[in-house]
Amino acid sequence: MSKNNNPITGISYLFKALPLLTRPGIKSFVIVPLLINIFFFSIGIYFGFTYFGEYMEKFLDTSGMWSWVAAIVEFIKPILYIVFGLALLVLIFYTFSIMANIVAAPFNSILAEATEKHLTGNSLSDSGGFKQVMKELIPTIMMEIRKLIYMILWSIPFLFMLFFIPIIGPIIWFLFTAWMMSLQYMDYPMANHKLNFGQQRALQGKNRLFSMGFGGVTMGASMIPFINFIVMPTAVIAATMIWVEHYEESDI
Repeated sequence: MSKNNNPITGISYLFKALPLLTRPGIKSFVIVPLLINIFFFSIGIYFGFTYFGEYMEKFLDTSGMWSWVAAIVEFIKPILYIVFGLALLVLIFYTFSIMANIVAAPFNSILAEATEKHLTGNSLSDSGGFKQVMKELIPTIMMEIRKLIYMILWSIPFLFMLFFIPIIGPIIWFLFTAWMMSLQYMDYPMANHKLNFGQQRALQGKNRLFSMGFGGVTMGASMIPFINFIVMPTAVIAATMIWVEHYEESDI
């Protein structure tokens, strides 16, 4: 295992990034991604918790069932609530996280640039700041859509494993999702340095366990209501720290 391939080290970066949220030169660039994240996750949490109980009661309505079937349903009802509740969290996480990242992509790029300047003291040599990012708004969103297509295509076989292969399937799904989250957030500092999506995957693939550590903790935090509000800007800052400390001098 290389010194950069420790998943625990990858996990630690999300926590290292937290103090930087309020640092001068960074905090003003946190506001827009934070508000976008709060907006999308608030909608997801509101509709999820508002209608979850209502739909579950209708779904598990035992009226009209044979008595022995109704008894079984009532017995396993708490388990079904937990299972479907977790499924709802996953749905909220994927749906609203993807939407938030697409909308916030240009602003996350600015945040990554500001973080790198704070860490290194240097601005990106070919960056034009906010105006340049706005100029590249469409290409940035197209990159997000390309990542989305990549995630969807790869998720199909892993979703099959999740639902039809006990124990092993959920583990594989978790590892796959952790990898996707690392690709999602490492894109911002890497794209600022003109690395395309293929180059990003290749570079992170050299330290896959490290990447999965970072992606896994980000995914877990994103699924915790209210904590997920600050995950997006924190993960962007963490990804930029990783870029500066682990990848900037790497051969691509």
